[in-house]
Amino acid sequence: MQVQAERTTKKQAAEEYVQIDDAAWAPFPEAFSEGRITWRLLHVSPEMGSWTAIFACPAGSSFNPHIHTGPGEYLLTKGRMDVRGGREQGGDTAVAPGYGFESSGAYHDKTCFPVPSEFYMTFLGPLAFVRPDGSVIANVGWAEAQGAWDAFVSSRKAA
Repeated sequence: MQVQAERTTKKQAAEEYVQIDDAAWAPFPEAFSEGRITWRLLHVSPEMGSWTAIFACPAGSSFNPHIHTGPGEYLLTKGRMDVRGGREQGGDTAVAPGYGFESSGAYHDKTCFPVPSEFYMTFLGPLAFVRPDGSVIANVGWAEAQGAWDAFVSSRKAA
């Protein structure tokens, strides 16, 4: 006996536009970074498991150790980013304007910004922030990014 599933028409995701310089910069959580990094969430895509943000990184700031559980792409629009210790320590040194691809499973002990920097990044899957022993502190995917951004926006409205 064949059973035919009833098909429903799925809605197409709505187009979006964000005027980047019209939104406030939210502090990126100190549990995941040092040096007052700020960010703006630009888009989340639950159906793809992706999220896109832009980050402003003061000189001397850094992201704490993390693993890209899915691939990601970034465009460094300003400054310099030392990934895995930078070129001098066997990693990569990105200089604006520069593009980078992070493979699924890429591990970064620290991502440092020696000069004021800014980059745009799309994450296809969560970032797993980890302790030195490799245990996971938190997985930050599209839902966590959206929740953090919504909490920031709500706190500004309440103030």
